[in-house]
Amino acid sequence: MNGKKLFGTNGIRGMVNKELTVELAVKVGLSVGTFFSGKKLLIGRDARTSGAMLTKAVTAGLVATGCCVFDAGMAPTPALQYAVKANKLAGGVIITASHNPPEYNGIKVLWSDGVEISHEQEDQIEQLYYEGKPRLSEWHNIGLISKLQGVNREYVEAVKTHVNVNLIATKRFHVIVDPANSVGSLTAPRLLKDLGCKVTTINANIDGTFPGRMPEPRPENLHSLAATVKTLGADIGIAYDGDADRAIFVGETGEVYMGDKTFALIAKSFLQKNPGARIVTPVSSSTLIKDVAETYGGEIVWTKVGSVTVAQKMKELGAMLGGEENGGVFYGQHQPVRDGAMTTALILEIMAETGKKLSELIGEQPQYFIEKGKVECPEEKKEKVLEKLRAQTSSLKTSTIDGVKIWFDDGGAILIRPSGTEPVYRLYAEAKNSEKAARLIEKYAAMLKQIIQSI
Repeated sequence: MNGKKLFGTNGIRGMVNKELTVELAVKVGLSVGTFFSGKKLLIGRDARTSGAMLTKAVTAGLVATGCCVFDAGMAPTPALQYAVKANKLAGGVIITASHNPPEYNGIKVLWSDGVEISHEQEDQIEQLYYEGKPRLSEWHNIGLISKLQGVNREYVEAVKTHVNVNLIATKRFHVIVDPANSVGSLTAPRLLKDLGCKVTTINANIDGTFPGRMPEPRPENLHSLAATVKTLGADIGIAYDGDADRAIFVGETGEVYMGDKTFALIAKSFLQKNPGARIVTPVSSSTLIKDVAETYGGEIVWTKVGSVTVAQKMKELGAMLGGEENGGVFYGQHQPVRDGAMTTALILEIMAETGKKLSELIGEQPQYFIEKGKVECPEEKKEKVLEKLRAQTSSLKTSTIDGVKIWFDDGGAILIRPSGTEPVYRLYAEAKNSEKAARLIEKYAAMLKQIIQSI
């Protein structure tokens, strides 16, 4: 990472002992500690095997700059975010690589409200890192390290205050939970039992090698969960990612639903109770979210792709709901961050209020088919390609917040954006049938190739 940008879309990430070394973690700790000027900070982590090592390294840097560190141990990211605000701390650091494979880890920095710091604040920390001149404390002013107990329990109690616990409990839902051998195991089963559910767990023993499945809750990783839901005749299955800030749901039929579909259910319920409210979502979200907002009188605020951007926009607008297509739902009445357990409680409340199964609720929505594609593009051409693409599509109904998104009158849409991590352009098309979605990919991939060749 020498001279490269430290922070990516969501914190600092890298392979352990390759890009993400103990030395780097200490230096990041020193930079974060200098940024916070000796304040009180929380630290916590997910279940990865490298978590304890990197926690100690970052902590060493923080206390060397005079920060007092409260170590919350293993907990979901949203539980740690809640703890920062609840304990009135200046900020926090989370050691997690979220959905990445076990050989990766990462470092996320939080502000006093528990929300990840803005990209501008990340730039400030990055500058301190590369200047290499941390504000080291005198020996008698080195920060103290203490344990912070009860973070997971307090978080579960907080989630429960935002739903009708008694109504959910009357339904006695049978729920299968798959926390991917990570920190969702520490909160989700407890929350569900408190909501009166019968709980069956798979992959719920903590193991930082993630032996049950990879921590990204994608359909191809959830065959065991889907099969268990069907075999046991359960009402619903829930899969979390490695730090449990995202939740993907499986219906009673064993079908895995992508995050757009469940976010649309939450958006509909929210707008019925809060007409005229704003909903913040990236341009990568499905047209389904736009349909729901238009039908139930809400206002969509589109953002660039990335959870930090959604959370910061919610803070700026005072918006109470945000969401992403990957299963991240931001429920501002609890906290404006992705929160897997809060999402779980909201979906169960909707099922309890309507008396309908998850497959019925999803079946009532407008149905879209999604196709994806990519076109290779050298990094140095990406900006010029984007300029030409915008010019060639300017007569259409577009958004240029992040790449180019085009909406068509027949309900279809396509998003074309440069990848932040690879020398490619990504295309995401949706339409009322799969053939139309595939044709959109074909048409706009050909247009992209022509543009790239012309530069």
